[in-house]
Amino acid sequence: MNILAIETATPACALGLRTSDGFEVGWVVDDDRHHTEALTSSIARLLAETHLRVRDLDRVVVDRGPGLFTGLRVGLATALGLSEGTGCALVGVTSLELLAHGVHESGTRGTLVCAVDGRRGEVFVQTFALDQGVTALNDAAVAKPRDVVIEWATSGAPVTFTGDGVERYLRDFAAVPNGQVERQLVPSIAAALSLGVTRETVSHVTPMYLREADAVANFSTRQRS
Repeated sequence: MNILAIETATPACALGLRTSDGFEVGWVVDDDRHHTEALTSSIARLLAETHLRVRDLDRVVVDRGPGLFTGLRVGLATALGLSEGTGCALVGVTSLELLAHGVHESGTRGTLVCAVDGRRGEVFVQTFALDQGVTALNDAAVAKPRDVVIEWATSGAPVTFTGDGVERYLRDFAAVPNGQVERQLVPSIAAALSLGVTRETVSHVTPMYLREADAVANFSTRQRS
C-alpha cells in the first residue's frame, strides 16, 4: 500500500511516504509557515524521487488539527484534492494523537500531556495514557499554559509534556517538579504513516479548530471596541 502523510498543523510543513515495498521516508519541507508555497511542490518532488505517480497512491493521511488555521486548511484541501482526483482513500488524524504516538514510539510510558501552540497565549492540549498502546484520557481543549502547569504541579502525579506548545512556554513546563519534557516540535509523521495503515478511511476529513480563526477573533474585538 502506498501511503502519503501530510502534516501542516504547526509552523512546520512535513510529508511522509510509505511504499508498498516497505520503503518509508519522512521530511520536514519547511519550518516557517510557508505551507501554501511548499506543500504541493514538495509532494511532486517526493513522488518523483520514489518513482511514483499521484495515481499510485492508495491512501492520504492528513493532520486535521488542532493547530494553525491557515496551515490546516492548506493540508486538508490538498488531501481532499488528491483523494477526489485519484480515488485514493482519506484518513484523518489529530496533531495531539500524533505527538502522543511519537512519544510512545520513543519508549516513554505513563501520563503524557500534549500541547500544540495555539497563539494568543493559549495551547491546544490533551492528556494520554501510554502503556502497551496510546489512550486518550480526555478531549482536546484550549487552555492557558499557566493553568496546565499549575494543575499538574499541584497534582504531584508524574507526567511528561511534549509539543511545540510546551517549547513555546518551556520555562513554565520545565519547572513542574513532578514532570519531564520530551522535546518534539512537529507531530510525528512516522506515526501518521503507521496510523494510516489501520485507521478507518473516511469520505471527508473534518478540521478540528477548537476555536475561531485569529482573523475572525480580531475582527470581533474591533467590532466590540
